[in-house]
Amino acid sequence: MSSKTSLWKRIINYPKQWEISTRLTLIYTAVITILLGCACMASVIGMYYIIYHQAETEMTISVEIALDKMNDPQFMSQAAEKPHEATEEVLLPGVVLRVADENGNIVYDTDRHFASVDRLRENFTDDKMFWTSEKYQLVRLKHFMIYYHEVPMEYKGHHYTLIFSRVITAERPMLAKMQERLILGGAIGILLVVLIVYIGIKRAFRPLRDFIATAKTIEVSDLSTRMEVPPSHDEMTELATTFNRMLDRIEEGFKLQQRFVSDASHELRTPVTVIKGYADMLSRWGHSDADTLDEGINAIKTEAEDMQELIEKLLFLARADQNRQIVNKVPLELSELVEDVYKKLKLTATKHTVELLRNEEGYIMGDKVIMKELIRIFLENGIKYTPEGGTITIDSHGMPHYMCLEIADNGIGIAPEDREKIFQRFYRVDSSRTKAAGQPGGTGLGLSIAKWIADNHDIGISLDSELGKGTKFILMIPLIEEEK
Repeated sequence: MSSKTSLWKRIINYPKQWEISTRLTLIYTAVITILLGCACMASVIGMYYIIYHQAETEMTISVEIALDKMNDPQFMSQAAEKPHEATEEVLLPGVVLRVADENGNIVYDTDRHFASVDRLRENFTDDKMFWTSEKYQLVRLKHFMIYYHEVPMEYKGHHYTLIFSRVITAERPMLAKMQERLILGGAIGILLVVLIVYIGIKRAFRPLRDFIATAKTIEVSDLSTRMEVPPSHDEMTELATTFNRMLDRIEEGFKLQQRFVSDASHELRTPVTVIKGYADMLSRWGHSDADTLDEGINAIKTEAEDMQELIEKLLFLARADQNRQIVNKVPLELSELVEDVYKKLKLTATKHTVELLRNEEGYIMGDKVIMKELIRIFLENGIKYTPEGGTITIDSHGMPHYMCLEIADNGIGIAPEDREKIFQRFYRVDSSRTKAAGQPGGTGLGLSIAKWIADNHDIGISLDSELGKGTKFILMIPLIEEEK
């Protein structure tokens, strides 16, 4: 049983192994075959219906005329004298009339060579077509189909029966020949359609096969290969364009990843090297020299703190990239956040002047922890690139629908060509943002984190900077209605 089931599954799944072009060709062939078959069948049925209906109409007209004429005494007297001429006036071509008396004897017959009434009655059939009228009997002889109808009448006190007959298969050879031609023409048409459809689908899928061949040549080490965009404006063109854009993003991301790994390795290598060097120095002279011991311990502690800060920033960005960084937005009073960050920074930035110009109230929606981190990053960035004695100002004021937070410094400024790059990870512009003497070095991750926080709070960031005069970061933070 299981082997039969497995065989049946293989038979069912076998078409799935075919090319899409082959499967589409088979589908189109099946659809077109069904449509042509239905059209041929409808044509044949239509022709049969027309012929049968025409015979039925001729029978009906002949019966109606005959009954109408027989109520006319003048016509009946003329028919008694010249029956054949009267019959021609009553019957349409192809209709045979017999008149039987009360005893069933035929007293009048328009076609003595036609099958006898007894034979017709013996060959009645119920195998009628759906279009055959119920009031007519259908006679099936060896080579003929005949309509048969009896109408009783009374004439001069005697009862007679009018028997009408009409052959409806005289056109059968013509119909058979037309059927053969329809079937032959349909078969030829299906073959031509299959051929045309197959060639058309093959040509339509040629760009896709080229895409597959190109995709197989793309390696992780070389993402510069691109799909050739077809000149037509169809789905294949859109597919090639989309795929090339995807490759552009992948290549850019791969390069950023390589740079990220390289920069992270470099940033981590420096503190590790310093820690290792001081550890070696302590192992040699730290036991006997107190100054060397204090210097080594302080240096190792400082480098470890820097390395810890770098790792925490890397973990933050890694969680952000994986959408795992939790952001708990609640209504916040922005002035309270600015005041808190300002007070703490003023205590630590003893070599700079930090001023809070305005701090207007305004409710925003945000995560309290990371919103403080956002403000702190821009302030620390200003301190880092402002010489000792410089000034960093904070100005927070309300605007329609926004709170405008401006953080400015009078430091070394940013060159115009570097302003679009400062939010990239590990990016530091040596020519324009070199740290001032005595200032701590940075990791180049702070502004990247700030940009992510701003994007997740719908905060717009712009900057105004001039080399040698300073930089101003402008944050447009959306307002919400004040909670009551």
